[in-house]
Amino acid sequence: MELFYGLLLIAGILLAFILSVLTEASYHSFKAKIPPEVDQPPKLSFYNWLFTVIETLAKKLESLGICKKHLLIRLFSHGLRACRASELLVEDLHFGEVPVRIYLPRLPSAGKRRGVVLLHGGCGMFGSIRSHDRICQHIAQKSDSVVVSVGYRLSPEHRYPTQTLDCVAATIHFLKTAENYGVDPTRIIVCGDSAGGTFATSTCQELASRTDIPKIRAQLLIYPFLQGVNFNLPSHQKNASIGMLSLERMICSILMYLRKDCSLMEAVLAGSHVPESMNLKYRKWINPDLIPEGLKQDYEPPTPASCIPQLHEEMKEMFETRFSPLLAEDAVVCCLPDTCIITCEHDVLRDDGLLYKKRLEDNDVKVTWCHVEDGFHGVLCSLGYGIFSFPSASKIMDHILNFIQGC
Repeated sequence: MELFYGLLLIAGILLAFILSVLTEASYHSFKAKIPPEVDQPPKLSFYNWLFTVIETLAKKLESLGICKKHLLIRLFSHGLRACRASELLVEDLHFGEVPVRIYLPRLPSAGKRRGVVLLHGGCGMFGSIRSHDRICQHIAQKSDSVVVSVGYRLSPEHRYPTQTLDCVAATIHFLKTAENYGVDPTRIIVCGDSAGGTFATSTCQELASRTDIPKIRAQLLIYPFLQGVNFNLPSHQKNASIGMLSLERMICSILMYLRKDCSLMEAVLAGSHVPESMNLKYRKWINPDLIPEGLKQDYEPPTPASCIPQLHEEMKEMFETRFSPLLAEDAVVCCLPDTCIITCEHDVLRDDGLLYKKRLEDNDVKVTWCHVEDGFHGVLCSLGYGIFSFPSASKIMDHILNFIQGC
């Protein structure tokens, strides 16, 4: 009888725990803004609720000392294992110390193929080769390209800028050995989504002046994060409460990535990490006035915040070009390859892409801009999941393929 009551007590505690997780997650997810113009609002609302449940569960388990928050979220970010396409030869290799997965079309080619280096998103903490397996297979099949997916080391186990260094190392290795895989080394494109877009941008900037390796043919940036100076741009305000990637969730992810305390979020969001001298220096590149008028509805200039010197010192990595590639000097930007930037209307990071587009154009770099009116941040990762996917993911993939096939 004692065993029965003991099991009943445990069951009651577990039920109460589950109910508390669901209640808290539902409360936070219902505060999210799901605009009617976004792609399939009910489905996005469900995904946001599901992610919030996972996030809430991870926080509670971490507070109980059972599991680190990022490890549980990372487990879910891998997604379901994809079926291997018979048209592709898929191999797991290492480029130096960096694990990669390479996708080679089986059919013979009349000449050397183009290559695509794909750097997955996930704020440098989540995502993996596996999470982007469907995307890589699709690109390799539909564009008849050899795709290299890079499994860079993740934060917080590996401190910033390890992620960028791994991406640069893998890209250099592929540029030097491309012909071993039937790839023309002068036709290699570096591609990334979200934080992968950050790493792709930084990689291209770091290799722009190298003369000992082939030049990168193009860079393809999918809703990239590009600057940590101003978090009050029109897209930040418009999409501050958007499902999946709210402004607060983004700032907290940045702090976790840099191994900082999330209690700094409000001060960073207000801009208290930026001295006035830096605001003046970067105003020519990061300025709401540079955003097209049609994309600034209801924008309200924020009240300037006073810089907190200790916070600035704590967050100094945010002003490095490996973290904020939008801050690179013109001498670097003018040497960059042809670029495709894909932005989504319902994305806090929309304006990062728009500002970088202007910087590139001002430096005579050829830019292709594709804007997905009903898209939202992270939607591409739903590609290949059947009824659980979004049409806007296919739109983004069409833009990706059109650009790659034109290179």
